[in-house]
Amino acid sequence: MSIAANSVVSLHYSLSAESGKEIENSRQGAGPIQVLIGHGGVIPGLERALLGREAGDAFEVVVAPVDAYGERQEGSMQRVPKKYFRDGARLKPGMVTELATKEGGQRSVVVAKVGSSVIDVDLNHPLAGLTLTFQIEIVSVREASEEEIAHGHVHGPGGVEHAQRT
Repeated sequence: MSIAANSVVSLHYSLSAESGKEIENSRQGAGPIQVLIGHGGVIPGLERALLGREAGDAFEVVVAPVDAYGERQEGSMQRVPKKYFRDGARLKPGMVTELATKEGGQRSVVVAKVGSSVIDVDLNHPLAGLTLTFQIEIVSVREASEEEIAHGHVHGPGGVEHAQRT
């Protein structure tokens, strides 16, 4: 089966930046990741590179910032009270942490400066402005269930586990 919109893809990946330094590797985690294609679960440049591929394919894809996490936006610093951080007292400059958004989600930010009651953060994604290189191995491809499509994410092992209602 070829990868298309509403396919569930299980894949291994390694991610490196322009320097060649590895940033992430799915083989060092809980196993391959699962992605529902066409629902914003991966960056656009990677998703386009997956389309038309099949289980067993292994390839490299280079993704420019515009198709990844965008260009860095200068002036994207914000001062936030420490109480809004889970581990505010332990944060140090250069660390990546999560900050709650007004919409109820989470946003990755980089700590720029830590004061006694506030923390200055860079709102750019930590990988913004970088050209990214992915080494991909597609493990499996299947059609998504109607429920997965409706929810916009993969269910079951490697995906989201919803509590069963009785």
